[in-house]
Amino acid sequence: MAIYEKMLEAWNNRDVDGYWACLHDDWEMTWHSSGMVTNKTSMTAEQMKAIMKSSNMTERCCIYKNDDILVKHMKADYSNGTKDATMHVSLKRDGLLWLNETGVTAIKT
Repeated sequence: MAIYEKMLEAWNNRDVDGYWACLHDDWEMTWHSSGMVTNKTSMTAEQMKAIMKSSNMTERCCIYKNDDILVKHMKADYSNGTKDATMHVSLKRDGLLWLNETGVTAIKT
């Protein structure tokens, strides 16, 4: 199973360990909105589980993938009532997601 499908399955099942297994040990995600950088040591399993539970991802789409990069798009409905369209671009290393950057556009309801 490809990394994109493994990641989706783990997210859908709220499986933090399965999700983190898709991430390289040196994984980092830069948040477009704040410039904040997250890595595997800066987030606890409980925090990741809370993020998974508080969001409903819809209209997921893999735009492009190869051995070096994964580009995906989705819409997210959050428990606080906000809705976003999100673009994730992930560079890969050793077959795992390594460097990730997001771009988010708020969807007015």
